[in-house]
Amino acid sequence: MSESSTGRSGFPPAYLDRVGSSFTDFLGLAAPDLLPGRRTLPAAPLGELAPHGTTIVAVTYEGGVLMGGDRRATMGNLISSRDIEKVYAADSYSVIGIAGAAGIAIEMVRLYQVELEHYEKIEGVTMSLDGKANRLAGMIRGNLGAAMQGLAVVPLFAGYDLDAAEGASPGRIFSYDVTGGNYEERGYASVGSGSLFARNSLKKTWRTGLPADAATRSLVESLYDAADDDSATGGPDPVRRLYPIVYRVDAEGAVRLPDAEVAAVAETIIADRSAGNEAREV
Repeated sequence: MSESSTGRSGFPPAYLDRVGSSFTDFLGLAAPDLLPGRRTLPAAPLGELAPHGTTIVAVTYEGGVLMGGDRRATMGNLISSRDIEKVYAADSYSVIGIAGAAGIAIEMVRLYQVELEHYEKIEGVTMSLDGKANRLAGMIRGNLGAAMQGLAVVPLFAGYDLDAAEGASPGRIFSYDVTGGNYEERGYASVGSGSLFARNSLKKTWRTGLPADAATRSLVESLYDAADDDSATGGPDPVRRLYPIVYRVDAEGAVRLPDAEVAAVAETIIADRSAGNEAREV
């Protein structure tokens, strides 16, 4: 490269000019081909050829918000993975769960994590929860071309609002559509093929002001119910020791619950239902 194309320091001009606090905007200038939504796709639909992940559930509780996801990914009528991770910490006070084309979704999550970290380093402050939700909406909108080819990504986003008004719930949940539409949910939300069954379960078990333990049970039970009726959702698997991934976000930050804790909740639900079935048979 010549000095005129790389700049005096050896870096391309885009690396030296401050284009703002958005890493995605910077990547669009420096290497646009690395953005998921900028890649050339074949004309044929690809939905059946790529692993897809479902189901994600989020619930608020008295101190914040919980998000959990099952561990199954499917490819058509096949189980492509039994232990995929679908819920991630976006930053210290927010989490994101993925539903849709697994590979693109995971790549989008990683880019989103860098986006939030880049903003914090450039601006010196953490982005507001509404700002985080809106940035994610823009990234989903950028994937619309792939979504039309069957590679849709529809995440669920939740976080602890550090700027919540007094008396308002600090735990907030946002859902999206493939066009980047951003919708704040109240109390609980779910996405993915098992979302209908998970939501119906939450209608019966969730209520405002639940303590953390009760909210965790409500969330895990909703995933159990979804797996009961949706073949693309994986239920608790005691043989392989596979249980839902659950994150809790409160004033202390985002923390993944230990597998042993989630397993204990799932096994309690299984034991309670087994006892109920035995009582009905007597």
